[in-house]
Amino acid sequence: MPNKSPQRLALATYVRLTRAANAARSHAASHLGGTGLTLTQFAVLEALYHLGPMSLSDIAQKILTTGGNLTMVVGNLEKLGLAHRQKCPEDRRQLIVVLSSKGKALIRKIFPEHAAAITEFMAALSPAQQEELGDLCRQLGRREPAIN
Repeated sequence: MPNKSPQRLALATYVRLTRAANAARSHAASHLGGTGLTLTQFAVLEALYHLGPMSLSDIAQKILTTGGNLTMVVGNLEKLGLAHRQKCPEDRRQLIVVLSSKGKALIRKIFPEHAAAITEFMAALSPAQQEELGDLCRQLGRREPAIN
């Protein structure tokens, strides 16, 4: 490997990481095409299916999106009859998002295909490489954001 400056190496690595993340997202989205769901809608359904009813802020934290975007996404899921908002039984001031029976049936049906598609995509790496990549991504994800 030629001797690169720290900046050039960081930028080149960042571009590769971004391209890989975009390829993974695109691959996952292509398997959702027949459902009419966006990746974010699918992520909300999947989080609710596996973790149970949650507030919008909890969902946003789990699926790494903004609250404003999530409000629209949940609204669209409600229009499709896949989820609904209701008052939290423990704190009536708070709203939680709950899967409808139609939403549960849909995610139960499409999640196995989605998991298989992700497994297929990741098969480009050996299990050891997947572990290493996961560890490296976790390490990067724990970095504190720079304050401007």
